[in-house]
Amino acid sequence: FFPPSSFPFFLIRFRTILNSGTKVMKLSMKNWLLAAAASPLLLNGLDKIHFASAETAATTLKTPTPPSTAVANDDDVVVGSPPFINGKVFVHGVVQEVPRDKAELDHGLGQVELSEVYGCCAKVTSNDSTPAQKNEDEECPDKTTTTTSSNNSLVFSPTVIGTMPQFTQNQSLRTLQSAVEAWKGGSGTWPQMSLSQRISAIESFIANLQQKRREIIKVLMWEIGKNYKDAEAEFDRTIQFIQKTISYIRSSDEFAPRAWDESHAPTTLYASRAAIGIIMCLGPYNYPLNETYATLIPALLMGNIVILKVPTVGGLVHLLTMEAFAKSLPKGTVQLISGSGRTTMPPLMESGKIDGLAFIGGSRAADRLIKAHPEPHRLKLFLQLEAKNMGIYLPDLFEDGMDGGNSGDWNNIMGETIAGTLSYNGQRCTALKLLFVPKSHSEEFATILAKKVETLSVGLPWELHDSNDRSKAKYSQITPLPNLSRVSYMKELIADAIEKGASIINQRGGDIVGGPESTLMVPAVLHPVTPNMRIYEEEQFGPIIPIAPYNSLEDDVIPYARDGKYGQQVSIFTSAVKSNALTTAKLIDRFSTIFGKININTQCGRSPDAAPFSGRRSSALGVMSVRDALIEFSIPSVISYKDDGRIESTREKGKRGVAGLINEVEKHSTFLTPVI
Repeated sequence: FFPPSSFPFFLIRFRTILNSGTKVMKLSMKNWLLAAAASPLLLNGLDKIHFASAETAATTLKTPTPPSTAVANDDDVVVGSPPFINGKVFVHGVVQEVPRDKAELDHGLGQVELSEVYGCCAKVTSNDSTPAQKNEDEECPDKTTTTTSSNNSLVFSPTVIGTMPQFTQNQSLRTLQSAVEAWKGGSGTWPQMSLSQRISAIESFIANLQQKRREIIKVLMWEIGKNYKDAEAEFDRTIQFIQKTISYIRSSDEFAPRAWDESHAPTTLYASRAAIGIIMCLGPYNYPLNETYATLIPALLMGNIVILKVPTVGGLVHLLTMEAFAKSLPKGTVQLISGSGRTTMPPLMESGKIDGLAFIGGSRAADRLIKAHPEPHRLKLFLQLEAKNMGIYLPDLFEDGMDGGNSGDWNNIMGETIAGTLSYNGQRCTALKLLFVPKSHSEEFATILAKKVETLSVGLPWELHDSNDRSKAKYSQITPLPNLSRVSYMKELIADAIEKGASIINQRGGDIVGGPESTLMVPAVLHPVTPNMRIYEEEQFGPIIPIAPYNSLEDDVIPYARDGKYGQQVSIFTSAVKSNALTTAKLIDRFSTIFGKININTQCGRSPDAAPFSGRRSSALGVMSVRDALIEFSIPSVISYKDDGRIESTREKGKRGVAGLINEVEKHSTFLTPVI
């Protein structure tokens, strides 16, 4: 949960709307395009980008060959102007827009407060340190930022991109009551539908959701700073995950048995899976659609009722899904609650009416929620939490030198390292968060990696670099962090490491582009990182690459893995030509009881969706995949009978054999209905 005092550049600060006269201001398309076109944010380009950091005053980039940049002009998403998403609620199957005049809403919700959701706008200040003149048709929030530089400086300040309802405890409990009514002790409409009927409803939901694709992609860019390609990929992968899940159900006897099991004669069995109950689903800000729906949709398919807590950061996309749910599912099947998690979630857990918790986020918040339940022993848990994934570079890689990291094994390994550490600014639980490199080669490794980091494009999510041709250009690879609190945390970790002996190896590492309101941070490569530094143990979840030199695997690397708090994934990098297979094999054996996934010469990651995504210790409880998510949110239910020896068609004094009875029962039971 992020403090309301944070006033971020690229996402989010909530401010209560006090009356219906509150004016929502936005930047006109004309002036936004003008500002964006004047903002070629490329690390190895242009001398007109202002950098400001806590350690230095204004500095100016000076590089010889500035590549061109442009704003993406995609037919699907108009990125030149910010979106605006009106606050809505979705309770008991009804979507209601929250009025600014505080009129009471239906279904017992009463008056619902709204808070403003901030995205970004940009201004270019003049070179005499005075604020840029605002055109008459340009509207931005009343708080803007200016900086000083000998050249024009790009400066960011926030703009409103929507409003978010802020539920009270009572409103959350009223929403829970709607879920209880929909579950009805397992007898509600949704849990009593056949699996085929639920699949049809979810397929209808997919069709309705795809109509919102353009809007969702745009909101992902403006609200949480995903570049266009990443935002597009998140939406499309979410749809693909749902489709793969449905396909798996249809092809699997585990979820859709087509025959009774007669192998245990005289007992005949029919085993399938049924719902758990009411699932409370809390998703993360970094993948608000994909990660959340990877739990929510399997839970729904299995017949559960779901309460979705909209994340405080990254929540606007969920407001865009409400109509799709309303059109596709029975009333009460899905409820959405927004607002402060500390206010809205504990009362639901304390009620004892929550049967399952699907939580992706921090372990401390998960622990608080679990402890709030009066009977935690019966609470079904699915948790995806923190990680401190290691990248381990074996000595055999360095036998022939690094050759600038551009040849042989190194070309691939450096590519995987950059992607593993900095994809979406390192804001992934699966990111590589600590690199172990042999001490005798760590300085060379850090220098080469730093040079590659310096080539990454830093900018706004929709900006194109290197070419004006969308088919050839690349979108910004480093984009803004979600809020200023994340920037402050990055600065704390960097300052602590420097104080204790580390250095920032890459040029401008850790600098902030766009002034004090900006959250656009240049990645920082830190070396040497040692055990007394916070970054050695703490999960940075941001654009910092710590490099820890090691003397031996046995003394330095294996103890870190063995004794650490987390156990999600590890990446082992070794020479494909000169690899010591025995060393790699021993590491795999040692790590097989520590990590959920061991990657060889590739970055950590969740994909493919068919593979189990798990973890140990404080990293996870439960398994995510197309199959495993269905298992997590269901319980086996078995129907059995013993053959009484009578032929099905035999009638004796109005009676029939049990097998014949079962044959008739199948015609009327939704649970026994085969999936079509």
